Amino acid sequence: MIEYLAFLVLAAVRAGVLQVRHRYRTVQVHNLPDFLVFAAIVPKLGGARVILDLHDLMPEFYASRFGRPLSSLPVRLITLQEGLAARFADRVITVTDLWRSTLEGRGVPAAKLSVLMNLPDPAIFGGPAPPGELDGTRFTLVYHGTLAQRYGLDVALHALAIARRDVAARLIIHGRGDLLESLAALADELGVRDDVVFSTDRLPSEELPALLRRADAAVVPYRRDIFTDEILPTKLMEYAALDIPTIVTRTPAVEAYFDESAVRFVPAEDPEELAAAIVELARDPAARASLARNAARFRERHDWTRSAAAYVELVRELRGET
Repeated sequence: MIEYLAFLVLAAVRAGVLQVRHRYRTVQVHNLPDFLVFAAIVPKLGGARVILDLHDLMPEFYASRFGRPLSSLPVRLITLQEGLAARFADRVITVTDLWRSTLEGRGVPAAKLSVLMNLPDPAIFGGPAPPGELDGTRFTLVYHGTLAQRYGLDVALHALAIARRDVAARLIIHGRGDLLESLAALADELGVRDDVVFSTDRLPSEELPALLRRADAAVVPYRRDIFTDEILPTKLMEYAALDIPTIVTRTPAVEAYFDESAVRFVPAEDPEELAAAIVELARDPAARASLARNAARFRERHDWTRSAAAYVELVRELRGET
């Protein structure tokens, strides 16, 4: 909280100085925290329109991270500041229809809300895969992103150990996070250390697809809670854009956008079921091709080029240019 408040003050001072110099007409504020939107007080008083970008819903995020119910006093206070932040903003954008519905249910006017999904840029995550990038000797899985408890990488390692009884498999884990050391230790304990590649180098976005395309399939083994149930993983959309078949935890958010023909669903925190899915896809290239082909329907419906144009139109509308 001290860091949040200190940054709020510093950002408000900086935004105020910049507003005096440049007379901005639009200011966008990205949470967390939601109340960072008040750093735009000077621009707003100077006539700028303010966009609050809620990529994560802070009440659910806090409830998940600290194990509190939504009815608890801290979460109710966080919900209150979310509402005040949304009221201060001229427009609120979020990343899924589920979260838009949640915000509407908490009193944010529907006319103020827009959905701008975290869609992959086709200029980076598009085009056919270059030949010869797959291992060929082992069925290769990939995961990329933050290494946190809620994302279930320990479940994936247990599943890999089980699946290796039936198929030659390996797992590429690209990312950093608090669990890196414990995941490496778990891989040693399970006897799969030689079948796990930990990739921790920072990669420009343009170089990420080449890493992901080294895999035959991807895995998104999220745990389920009040926060992850409503996350539509960006990595899942990136796998779909690259035609990488994906094994994913069944959650309401994923089911809202993908069906069983497009992804291989597994229950949360069930290494046996996850292992069975790994073996199934390792043995069935046709099933992998079918998943990738059907997942392409998602990117046809949700295209970044159209979303980017809609975002530009939103800003122009706020500025009174339409």
